[in-house]
Amino acid sequence: MPADYRLPMHKTVEPSILYFGTPVALIGSENEDGSANLAPISSAWWLGWNCVLGFGARSHTPQNLLRTGECTINLPSVDQVAEVDALARTTGSDPVPPHKVAMGYRSEPDKFACAGLTPMPSLVVRPPRVAECPVQMEGVVAHSHAVGRESPEEPARLLAIEVQIVRVHVEESLLRPGTDHRIDPLAWRPLMMSFCQFFGLGEILHSSRLAEIPESAYTPPHLLRARAAQT
Repeated sequence: MPADYRLPMHKTVEPSILYFGTPVALIGSENEDGSANLAPISSAWWLGWNCVLGFGARSHTPQNLLRTGECTINLPSVDQVAEVDALARTTGSDPVPPHKVAMGYRSEPDKFACAGLTPMPSLVVRPPRVAECPVQMEGVVAHSHAVGRESPEEPARLLAIEVQIVRVHVEESLLRPGTDHRIDPLAWRPLMMSFCQFFGLGEILHSSRLAEIPESAYTPPHLLRARAAQT
């Protein structure tokens, strides 16, 4: 370390939110009357073919997921930022809950029309996909977990819902040339959110030794079995 190098100073802080950077997802679900609901979230992460989605426990979308056990997870690119933002501060709840009224939310019965997006049928689940999104996933609810309770007697403020992905649909332009299943990270430009602002990815900063591991090493057992049966 150079003699004149100084480590940056740190301060203990208490931010209201910890959205340091996560992908934006549009969650498709089915309302009680059978109509489609669409909600933007920025709390989503994956382990293999399982996804964990984070919601406010009183929100409309998690109640749909817990009731029906199904959803679609649609990943917009930077090209859909205006459509995603059109859904900000809208809710499928009518009347609008008081805590959302205070934040300026309004009830919107047709989220697809509100955002100018096109519903398209899913293959396995009932909720529709978003045609404009380059990545679309169909999923079934596996588990739900209460998050943020300060005592066991308190109702959950947040819910983490684990979703098992059963189908993945990707624009062909995002696939690496000559492959059927590999996503090209240079072609994929996901819409990201950091502290409630929209961002996109930049260029690769540094080569990664993890990228030297064949992607097939991560293939889950159910896909290995399905591909073996096709040969």
